[in-house]
Amino acid sequence: MSVRHTLRARRGAVAAAMAVTLALAVGGCGGDSKDGKSNAASSGSQSKSASSGGGQQPGSSSPKSDPTVKLAESTGQGGILLTINSVSRDSGGFVTVSGQLKNPGSENFVDTSGWVGTEKDVLASGDSVAGATLVDKVGKKRYYVLRDTGGKCLCTMGIVGVKAGQTVPFFAQFPAPPNGTKEVDFQLPTFPTMTVPVSG
Repeated sequence: MSVRHTLRARRGAVAAAMAVTLALAVGGCGGDSKDGKSNAASSGSQSKSASSGGGQQPGSSSPKSDPTVKLAESTGQGGILLTINSVSRDSGGFVTVSGQLKNPGSENFVDTSGWVGTEKDVLASGDSVAGATLVDKVGKKRYYVLRDTGGKCLCTMGIVGVKAGQTVPFFAQFPAPPNGTKEVDFQLPTFPTMTVPVSG
């Protein structure tokens, strides 16, 4: 009798332990599922933000480029010096142009309105370099700055002026020309056209 009771007690303890383990496993799965939904929603909102250019806020700086590399330079209105530091292909199928706008003069430069361009569609970008274009002379095609779903350019925004002695980094993203295109003409209103090599 005592042996039977001992066996029953052991079986009961094992069954109870299994029930607890099962309950924890089911509870854990349920928690993961709930978190999964929350994570999916979070990922969705992040994707939406990225696709809409939410990361490109007015006044945002350009992607990192080496300011010591000078692919081309030109002087525009008000003596502003435009330097192109890099023109590189990215895996997403676009080209990013990075550079600097420098005011070497002794007076502040405030008329940046020409850099936005004349297209009505770019008005949402405000003070920016949305008027920039790339020209593939071999392919005979002009590329305009990419825009997000809100109509804002994928470029540096919030450039309301360049103070005396100030250097403002900028970037602009364009659809990528064919892989065979090794150089393009970069144009920003009020500056002379510059021929620059495309890397990547």
